[in-house]
Amino acid sequence: MQRLETISDLNAFNNQGTFHPLVTVIDQTKSTPRHMERRYYGFYAAFLKGALHGNLRYGKQNYDYQEGTLVFFGPGQVVGEDNGAFYQPDGLVLAFHPDLIRGTSLGQHIQDYTFFSYDVSEALHISEKERQTVRDCFAQIDAELRQPIDKHSKKLIVSGIELFLNYCTRFYDRQFITRENVNRGILERFEGLLNDYFSSDKPQLIGLPSVAWCAAELHLSPNYFGDLIKKETGKSPLEYIQSKVIDLAKEKIFDDAKSVSEIAYDLGFKYPQHFSRLFKQRVGLTPNEYRGLN
Repeated sequence: MQRLETISDLNAFNNQGTFHPLVTVIDQTKSTPRHMERRYYGFYAAFLKGALHGNLRYGKQNYDYQEGTLVFFGPGQVVGEDNGAFYQPDGLVLAFHPDLIRGTSLGQHIQDYTFFSYDVSEALHISEKERQTVRDCFAQIDAELRQPIDKHSKKLIVSGIELFLNYCTRFYDRQFITRENVNRGILERFEGLLNDYFSSDKPQLIGLPSVAWCAAELHLSPNYFGDLIKKETGKSPLEYIQSKVIDLAKEKIFDDAKSVSEIAYDLGFKYPQHFSRLFKQRVGLTPNEYRGLN
């Protein structure tokens, strides 16, 4: 596996000089052809696919990665495979090291750009107009990189990166809407997954379903799953699961044959007081007070 730890490593790999040790913009059409191999990235990177052929692989699957697609990687991710294929890289790359944004506003909320940890088939598909916006952002950053470094350089470069990421957030919001039918199918599968879970003995055996477990069952990354459900329902996946639990609890509470503690255990709560606390937060009454309404 090839390790690209620094921006200088990435530039050297693409036969490009380094204008700034912590950030770069690369036109991969100027890179030499190479063999497909697994690569470790020690920095943030955004790849804008060009018009040439060639797939990008993550793990064992091809990215949903056609012309005009954007994919994102965060530090520590491994991309590609060792299949020996020979290809010409293409498209544009923006890469920046975490050290660039330490102590900046972007560094404080970089985790809000959840698409850096999206998984396969969760790439950003952009229109020609959006693609031009991305090119303009990259060109602005690249132009600043070619200026002599002074006390304003870091602020201007980081501002350019943040502008690009904010555009990508807008584009993903648009994609969640334009792919509404696909998203609705995932929401229906999520609802079915929860119904199957709570109608089985899994709550008693392994507890409440976690967001990570649900995402894995739906073959989505936790962040993409969370963003999608939030866009579709206005609730986070955890809030959605909790709402499901409360709906089931309301049905069970009127069964006088079971105590509140037994209902809590049946739903997957390890401690009945946690169930009572959640119920009071959501309903405004304790389980026993709600039972008294019958």
